[in-house]
Amino acid sequence: MKNIINIITLSRILCAPLIFICITELESFGVAFVLFIFASITDFLDGYLARKFNATSELGRILDPIADKILIAFTLIALTLYLDSFYLGIMTATILAREFWVSALRELNAINKNLDATKVTFIAKLKTTAQFIAISGYVLALYFNLAILLFVSNFILLVAVLVTLITGIEYTINTLKVTSPED
Repeated sequence: MKNIINIITLSRILCAPLIFICITELESFGVAFVLFIFASITDFLDGYLARKFNATSELGRILDPIADKILIAFTLIALTLYLDSFYLGIMTATILAREFWVSALRELNAINKNLDATKVTFIAKLKTTAQFIAISGYVLALYFNLAILLFVSNFILLVAVLVTLITGIEYTINTLKVTSPED
């Protein structure tokens, strides 16, 4: 079962470059949307199956957030390029900077055997969900050629970025509490 779950996670990584190509080269927004929704569902499915069948693994624990980051990065970069949007570029850069920062914190906490400081929280899951919703909105807006949906997606992405920053700050504070010397 662990192998099946890890394959589900890997499928998210494989979808990312396909979505990128669909958006930037083929302008196949319907296909990109279907692939993105499929990949988003795998994010829920792999975790659900791992818990339901008690089939969690170290590889899965490491691979799952990486798969999310790859999917989100590829898709946001594709959208930024296609839409030639400074706003989307800044939002994407902010999300990516936070993801690199939290990855560094996780590495530090792994070295210090303090994995709880950067353990995935409920608000972090909300962050990922908000990012998925915003990205889905952008791709649907392109498919249906709806400027209003682009505007709504811009707002949802702003909310997602704010939650992204809050979780990054939360993880930083949790890490500093443990790694700072006691007074």
